[in-house]
Amino acid sequence: MVRKHFRYLIIGNSAGGIGAAEAIRETDKEGSLAILSDEPYHTYSRPLISEYLAGERTIEGIYFRPADFYKQKSVQAILGKKAAALDLAGRLVRLESGEELTWERLLLACGGKPIVPPMKGDGLEGRFNFITLNDARKLRPALKKAKEAVVIGGGLIGISLTEALVKSRIKVTIVEKMGRVLGAIVDANVSRLEEARLKKAGVKVVTGHTVQEVVASAERPEAVGGVVLDNGQEITCQILGVAVGVSPRGELVEGTDIKKGRGIVVDRHMATSHPDVFACGDAAEAYDFVYGVARLTPIWPNAYIGGRVAGFNMAGKKAVYPGGTVMNSLGYFGLPIASAGLFDPPEGNGYEALSHLEGETYRKVILKDGRIAGMAMVSDIGRAGIIFGLMREGVNVSSFKEALLSDEFSLPRCQMTCGREGSARNWLHR
Repeated sequence: MVRKHFRYLIIGNSAGGIGAAEAIRETDKEGSLAILSDEPYHTYSRPLISEYLAGERTIEGIYFRPADFYKQKSVQAILGKKAAALDLAGRLVRLESGEELTWERLLLACGGKPIVPPMKGDGLEGRFNFITLNDARKLRPALKKAKEAVVIGGGLIGISLTEALVKSRIKVTIVEKMGRVLGAIVDANVSRLEEARLKKAGVKVVTGHTVQEVVASAERPEAVGGVVLDNGQEITCQILGVAVGVSPRGELVEGTDIKKGRGIVVDRHMATSHPDVFACGDAAEAYDFVYGVARLTPIWPNAYIGGRVAGFNMAGKKAVYPGGTVMNSLGYFGLPIASAGLFDPPEGNGYEALSHLEGETYRKVILKDGRIAGMAMVSDIGRAGIIFGLMREGVNVSSFKEALLSDEFSLPRCQMTCGREGSARNWLHR
């Protein structure tokens, strides 16, 4: 039996794991450090797999860090091997291969796994997830033969996949269970603008329904030939993409004393209930500064920042997670959108919504007791970073709230206004 010991062991080779490795090496240049991943690839940017699928980037073109990153940081990359069990008492991770890795500090940056809704007939050739590079590589050959596709899910992953398919000259129908696309992250106005762009590109959008059955092809009974919706509607397709979302990968902590809710629960140091085990990214419930509690916020920037905080603390340098929230910047089908925090606040309780809509230009800010709790920008998103900064720092914007939506709102004006308010806490200069 092969057993290796590391001072630091990171499970996960994406944003959180890389952020942690970099932070560890900023603090500890010598301690042995390994990254374990069940994927065989160099670290890559998951948001870019749609560009790889569309043929716009090579695999090397979606690398998250230079090809010699692991060598630069003295990291032993253990790739293409999966963790099977976690033994906290023995400070040991057992791999499916039978190898064992022992550790002094452990980070669980395991990410998420695709949510697959129950469907009769699932399992036919031509049904794909769209979370990893492997998913995109498996799907790519099918583009040469297919003419039609159904994508289950009208959220970020579904629209990302849809754009790649459209670029590959495939006719796409999106089937979304909610009443509108992007319904989990933006309000109805933004959804309407995005849906209009989808339809302009020739995409059919079916909302309020689900796929009930996957139907085999008459010519190839082992392959997908279409789907049947819950209302009986039949849609022909040769590709079925499942892009409903992800759920936290927390299997390793099952049966251990590590506290788990929907994800692995962490404190503001990204530490779990075990003193030497940390977690971050899609697998973790971390502090959300809008809601003031630990929540799942499965987005790339939060994973990276959380990973860095975990890495510093693992190496003995105290760091506090400033908190993240749901935030997205996207430009699918040529429509720039930036959103963060709340998008449909509850009535009363100190909430106020300010908005302006003109054509495809949309601006919305949600206030809670004078402080920004949410924002959405469409088309003209240049000010989104400024507004998010005010939101993150909890600046009271009551005296200039109307200016947030004006055409003249800018960084210099914000600096002047914040200076007069005396409440910006120098956020612009951090």
